[in-house]
Amino acid sequence: MRSFVFLLLVTIALLLQSTLFSFLQVSGVKPDLVLMLVIFNGFLRGSREGAFLGFLAGLAQDIFTGNYIGLNALAKMTAGYLAGLAEARFYKESVIIVTLVTFMVGIASQLAYYVLLLYLDIEVAPAFALGQVIIPSAIYTSLLVPLTFWKFYNSNEKGWLREREP
Repeated sequence: MRSFVFLLLVTIALLLQSTLFSFLQVSGVKPDLVLMLVIFNGFLRGSREGAFLGFLAGLAQDIFTGNYIGLNALAKMTAGYLAGLAEARFYKESVIIVTLVTFMVGIASQLAYYVLLLYLDIEVAPAFALGQVIIPSAIYTSLLVPLTFWKFYNSNEKGWLREREP
């Protein structure tokens, strides 16, 4: 049930990202809502579940957007795993920490995406990628964390996303 609700949230995030947030672009950059959900999940649930649901969310994004199948899946899996590594090391109730983790993991995820593009012989200038896409996207996504994290956290603790007893 929990995975189903998470994937439903990912679908809603994909729809918002491709419709509403297309109008809220800043210098051609929009936040990655799917990445933010993957990071939240990994940060609250650990690297194993973060990587697994990150892979599923990325695969859904690849299918939904029509990009190369597997690029977002591997990048989001990396993000979920890295966010999960921070799970035991940091205070989960601090929005500042979650914002910083989102920023750092967002950069790492985008770097993984661009490395995967290189394997497909798609070259993007590193200075352009860092200055125009990776860092601005990480900043924009991180700025949305204080607005959204508490809803996800509360749902994870007491709502639809909490772990059910068998």
